[in-house]
Amino acid sequence: MIKKVIIEENFSKHAWDYDQHSKVQNFCASTLIERVKGKSFSKILDIGCGTGNYTKLLREKFSKAKIVAIDISSEMIKVAKKKLEDKEIEFIVADAQEFRLEEEFDLISSNASFQWFQDLKLDLIKYREALSAGGTILFSTFGPETFFQLHSCLKEFLNKPVAISASNFLKRAEIERILKDIFKEVSVREEIYNQEYDSLLELLENLRCTGTRGDGLRGEIFWTSRRIAQIEKIYKKRFSAEGGKSIVATYQMLFCRGNK
Repeated sequence: MIKKVIIEENFSKHAWDYDQHSKVQNFCASTLIERVKGKSFSKILDIGCGTGNYTKLLREKFSKAKIVAIDISSEMIKVAKKKLEDKEIEFIVADAQEFRLEEEFDLISSNASFQWFQDLKLDLIKYREALSAGGTILFSTFGPETFFQLHSCLKEFLNKPVAISASNFLKRAEIERILKDIFKEVSVREEIYNQEYDSLLELLENLRCTGTRGDGLRGEIFWTSRRIAQIEKIYKKRFSAEGGKSIVATYQMLFCRGNK
């Protein structure tokens, strides 16, 4: 089970470096905002707002809406507040899974955070209750095929099964089933995004600074320079980009909607 305290520590520790490494998350946010179509929303809840990049897109699209943005990391909230200090957004430091919602929203949205939730069905039931009649939940999340290349190379290097955090992410079919149990109208769209990195070290640094590593491979591997070089050799042999000078990491993105 992914431990929230480790997730929070990872995000807080690197909050002020996050935006330098969040190309994938920003692509995810821009794709998600494009799916907010056909309806104007007046009260919006942004869950797992991070440094506020997706929150900014929501504000730009719904200039008159009340927006409440929640994140578990106080440092992330500090960055978001500084970035959006003149945008009239209410920021709250809280665990969105435990936070008691006292009002209704006609849009509850989240970019790339629900993969860290321990019981998505229970949380979606709670969020449904916080939606006004006819309200919408719209979110993006990463699927278990994310970083499949790294997962495969670690298994080969260690010569045994390993479980990276992405191994615990819910499959598309599971999310679709959960949504259908809770909401009237449901859609789940998958998009594969491949990002090139010059080295395994660059990929690991990106994971470290964006919190995407989750609670990591605790107890599985001690990351020495020699081991990184050995694993990179396996990675480049199996998953090099065209030309063989860089490596490819896959992000499986799931864009999900449910209407109350």
